Amino acid sequence: MRVSGKTAGMAVMVLWCLVSVCADRLRAQEADDPWMWLEEVTADSALDWVRERNARTQLVLESDPGFSQLKSDLLAILDSDARIPMVSKQGEFYYNFWRDKNNPRGIWRRTTWAEYQQDDPLWEIILNLDELAARENENWVWGGASLLRPDYDLALISMSRGGADARVIREFDMTTRRFVDDGFQLPESKGSMLWIDRDSVFVQTDFGPGSMTNSGYPRLTKRWRRGTPLTAAELVYEGQPTDMQVMAIHDDTRGFERDWVMRNIAFYNNEMFALAGDGSLTKLDVPNSANKRPAFEYLFVELRQPWSVGGRDYPAGALLVCMLDEYLAGSREFEVLFEPSEKTALAGFGLTKDYLYLNILEDVKNRIFVLKLRQAEWRREPLVGAPEFGTVSVSAIDNEESNLVFMTSTDYLTPTTLSFAEIGQTPQRLKSLPAFFDASQLAISQHFATSADGTKVPYFMVASKDLALDGSNPTLLYGYGGFEISMQPSYSAGVGRAWTTQGGVYVVANIRGGGEYGPRWHQAALKANRLRAYEDFAAVAKDLFARGVTSPDHLGIQGGSNGGLLVGNMVTHYPDLMAAAVCQVPLLDMRRYNKLLAGASWMAEYGNPDLPEEWEFIQTFSPYHNVRAGTRYPAVLFTTSTRDDRVHPGHARKMMALMESQGHDVWYYENIEGGHGGAANNEQSAYMQALAYTFLKRRLFSATAGAGN
Repeated sequence: MRVSGKTAGMAVMVLWCLVSVCADRLRAQEADDPWMWLEEVTADSALDWVRERNARTQLVLESDPGFSQLKSDLLAILDSDARIPMVSKQGEFYYNFWRDKNNPRGIWRRTTWAEYQQDDPLWEIILNLDELAARENENWVWGGASLLRPDYDLALISMSRGGADARVIREFDMTTRRFVDDGFQLPESKGSMLWIDRDSVFVQTDFGPGSMTNSGYPRLTKRWRRGTPLTAAELVYEGQPTDMQVMAIHDDTRGFERDWVMRNIAFYNNEMFALAGDGSLTKLDVPNSANKRPAFEYLFVELRQPWSVGGRDYPAGALLVCMLDEYLAGSREFEVLFEPSEKTALAGFGLTKDYLYLNILEDVKNRIFVLKLRQAEWRREPLVGAPEFGTVSVSAIDNEESNLVFMTSTDYLTPTTLSFAEIGQTPQRLKSLPAFFDASQLAISQHFATSADGTKVPYFMVASKDLALDGSNPTLLYGYGGFEISMQPSYSAGVGRAWTTQGGVYVVANIRGGGEYGPRWHQAALKANRLRAYEDFAAVAKDLFARGVTSPDHLGIQGGSNGGLLVGNMVTHYPDLMAAAVCQVPLLDMRRYNKLLAGASWMAEYGNPDLPEEWEFIQTFSPYHNVRAGTRYPAVLFTTSTRDDRVHPGHARKMMALMESQGHDVWYYENIEGGHGGAANNEQSAYMQALAYTFLKRRLFSATAGAGN
């Protein structure tokens, strides 16, 4: 097609206008946001600002009479040798990564099955991260290891600097206990490297300009062969800049080896392709929103939206199965393995050699069932020996090569127990956590609050058995409410030591946005409906008041990441419901969240603020844009990490600066290390927890006490 000079000139003019408009909008945004300079993560001016506020917070909270002992006790719990060393079986050995007071960065170690069953197993150290960090003068934080089957003599070890999401990956020789000098190595990036065979890997990393998505993850996946430079790696698949990320994986299940490509367009929006030996791709014709899992001869499909296929209708939340080869050949015949009800949802599923196990949530309590594979009829039976109450999980031990499973069980007051069993036999206890606090006078109860639209919202409460319902109990209300993540009961020695045994009430709200009732519970609070999650949280607070558990003067709230967004909205929308709030590694500026680090990957959850019609509803749950001078807000402690490369520390910095400038009661602490978890080692974790609990206790255990008193 021939383009005239006039047409080309008009195109240039249109492009110039678009650029000009974008530049004008950016300048206007900067003019409206005097704190944007705090987004410069490591700028001297920003870090000076951080240190000044850190020092103020530390001066006050560290001087509290109980701070030092609390921090010491929390660190002792985190460092305790009595913790359960959770393991994964690789070949004949059981591997574990372990941190304690002698190994703050941690050791990667292994043992045998006979030893693991002992109270004090004999461990063989494979890699000491403290020694490696000292030798290389790097602040290494463990990121995991992947061993090459079937010989297990090589590993790909992942490490990050300071706990960031961006990682370095190196090939490691299990025989010599040394990194392979000329082996596979990836420089720091938010990528990954996965074994195909001894001499090749799938690699997704920063290959240079244009190779990363807008979210900061790889959009190219390549096959890299041993002995060749990374630049010679062969392209397998290329995604779009607007995708979240792409990756290729090799399924090494014996007898069912296959290669797959995953294109993650956004959260809960992905495409999956079978990768043939000639490089051709065959897309699995399954809804993008569904969770797709090929395993053995089967294709399992977990639906997040209703689906009509093969002349049948299947509901959202259902788990379907078919024969993979038949499906690829055009068949659309499915068996239904699970359908949700008003009270139930699928929490997860997995396989052993001969069984499928289902983990089903019923009013936020686990029920485990097993189904025999390769039978004419899929008959579901309860897992023998599974507890009736609490949080229960099951995982295959032998990479689907036996019917052995690990089972963990726990609740808020019951120390976690690890058992093992051959499916169909009674589980045998392997290890249990000790009781890190005295729970004899405490009780767990479940309640339901009624939200603004009439929805019943469950919540758990841990409190003294003889709790006086006079509205004076210091109460900590915790929540998350996003990304279909469920908040289930679990044993937290820190909560027990720092809160419930000190006279505090601990409450966890199962608000919409989470996964407690499957996809419908999550989707009820997406995008324009986000405020429902906060209405649910407010309903739980009001139910606690109505029941006489506590009152606004004695209620504190806490949440991190998406839960930090929850806390920010509760503070700005419902300031009269609480006296204190701990807002951890939060999202708060929803006008710019999609431009900061991994934020662009979350637009399926929150919406796109660059679209006027979506910013119209997003601004209603952007805490940074809902702070008002003259409003009386609860005291807020913001915590974040300089090394968090997932949720930008600028969110917490800017919110702190804005509220501080208006004279609100706000406090701040930013850990220079730690990544999105907020801490890089046990000592930092203990310190961060001690800060939060000390802040809350000073505010809530006396209606007139204050963090600055």
